Amino acid sequence: MHVWSDSSFTGVAEGEVFCANGIRLRMREELDFDAGLITSYGYEFYRGDERLFWFDDFPHPNDPALASSFPHHRHLPPDIRHHRVPAPEMSFHTPNLPFLVGELAKLAAS
Repeated sequence: MHVWSDSSFTGVAEGEVFCANGIRLRMREELDFDAGLITSYGYEFYRGDERLFWFDDFPHPNDPALASSFPHHRHLPPDIRHHRVPAPEMSFHTPNLPFLVGELAKLAAS
């Protein structure tokens, strides 16, 4: 995991976490240090080279199925690019890493 500062107020956290069974998490967060917020993120889960699912905050305001956790959502198979479900576990205000580590543990145990 690498964290660097773009300015005295912003930074980026980026890296990969490797687990058992070829499971890994690739993550990127853009951070606002002054406000104490995650301003943007992407979290991708893989088994080997296969992308299993991902979380992102790209807004899809015309998809009413995502309104409950807007803009946070998870992409799932089938049609992983277009199959999106709400992700109420994700936040701009609190760390997402504890939830993501739990997801990694479940995948590594399966």
